[in-house]
Amino acid sequence: MFHSTIGLIHLLSALLAMAAGAVVLLNRKGGLLHKRIGYLYTLLMLVVNATAFFIFRVTGNFGAFHWLALVSLTALLGGMGPVLARKRISSWIYWHYYFMSWSVVGLYAAFWAETLTRLLPMSRFWPAVVVATAATMLVGSFLIRRNAAHLLPARPAESA
Repeated sequence: MFHSTIGLIHLLSALLAMAAGAVVLLNRKGGLLHKRIGYLYTLLMLVVNATAFFIFRVTGNFGAFHWLALVSLTALLGGMGPVLARKRISSWIYWHYYFMSWSVVGLYAAFWAETLTRLLPMSRFWPAVVVATAATMLVGSFLIRRNAAHLLPARPAESA
């Protein structure tokens, strides 16, 4: 079932990151649990993204999933950068919330793509990945927007 040790590490890290991401999303924000599980999620996602660059089973070369790993890494860094620089970024919480939320949504979209690689022939694979990813992103977008209002403090008025 597993094609390499890297693939196994990638899978296990991704599954643990999915669980950690769900815990962070479903619990109170800003507390010790949020911070600890959030840092665990970040570490796991760094492993997921790093190992993704060593997996070539689907296409045989650098392809769409490698580019998406770069997008995932960008979302992760976009979410953690403001946390680490929060004393210098007044609206850090907004950047953190949106980037980290999209990081988790992207992880779940990647889950569907990975699952479909194992279940479908290549002729049906790409259309199924596009549909599953679009559906995941649509639901994720709805949830991110819906939860932003009560998770984030009122945004200060922009200065003119």
